[in-house]
Amino acid sequence: MGKVLLLDCTLRDGGLGLEDAAKTSASTLAFSPSDIRQLTSCLATSKIEIIEIGAIEISDDDKCKYAIYQSIEHVSEMMPKDTKVQLCTALYRGPDTPVEDIPTWRDGLCEGVRVILRYSELRKSLDFCRELAKKGYKVFVQPMLTMRYSQEEIQMVLEAANDMEAFAVYFVDSYGYMNAEDVSRFFEIYNRNLDSGIRIGFHAHNNRNLAFANSLTLLSRVSESTERDIIIDSCIMGLGQGAGNLQTEIITDYLIQTYHKLYDYGSILDACEVIDRYWVRNDWGYSVTNFIPTRHKAAYKYAISMRNRYHLTYREIDRILSEMSYDQKQRYTSQSLQKILEEQK
Repeated sequence: MGKVLLLDCTLRDGGLGLEDAAKTSASTLAFSPSDIRQLTSCLATSKIEIIEIGAIEISDDDKCKYAIYQSIEHVSEMMPKDTKVQLCTALYRGPDTPVEDIPTWRDGLCEGVRVILRYSELRKSLDFCRELAKKGYKVFVQPMLTMRYSQEEIQMVLEAANDMEAFAVYFVDSYGYMNAEDVSRFFEIYNRNLDSGIRIGFHAHNNRNLAFANSLTLLSRVSESTERDIIIDSCIMGLGQGAGNLQTEIITDYLIQTYHKLYDYGSILDACEVIDRYWVRNDWGYSVTNFIPTRHKAAYKYAISMRNRYHLTYREIDRILSEMSYDQKQRYTSQSLQKILEEQK
């Protein structure tokens, strides 16, 4: 079988999770500069194959406390200096950065870039990915909420990835309601249609406590049917948006025992010591609040905001989500929620 690579996105997805928690009044936690440095050092010495060190977003605000930076140059300053890791990546939160402002890749910049495809601007997002590939970056194509995509849209993404010679293409369980059948189905589609040199990535969320189980499903399918390399995302202690992600300390232990990976588990536990400081009130991980939206295939932020900001009961949250239209469920904004709640009065 192909190689199994692990991508730790604690700083990126964890940072976005902390930002989301602040927006929904769930928490005021943020990374300290010293913790960012300590985390990157621990992850580098852990020998995990890929480290995602932050996100890129043009903003009027300083969001460094959430590991969100203004440019590829800025985020690249956060790369660990003490240990050479296989690959450092950063994430573009959409195709908004003018391509002419992004430098051609050179030593000292993150070699890998992941791009969240904007569903409403799919062609623009894919063109953005293509331009980054031309500039010499290893492009990770990220169709967030992959379950939303039609067969034709998935085919468009895969054909574009082949054309640009993408480094990896992901399927993403953004709202945490994928099951084993969904994982197998997407793997088969990707494996059948992607060029053999392109890696298949999987990004799981833990709203139903299935992130680890779904990752094992993917590993079983790979061992059965392909020599293709795959990438599995994880975060220290599962820190991430909503219910959080597959836990790095769990999947690395499994890969050490089953695939004889040579990760430095002591360094992973040292990283857990850093993130443990943020574990104040179980601000991420499984909760009834994070689970209810998966019943209705809805954005988890609706439930978090209804619970923490508007103090609704679980029964009320469940009923409101059940009555929302499909389009409303797919994209949360505070304005859309306020309008929905006003209509309930």
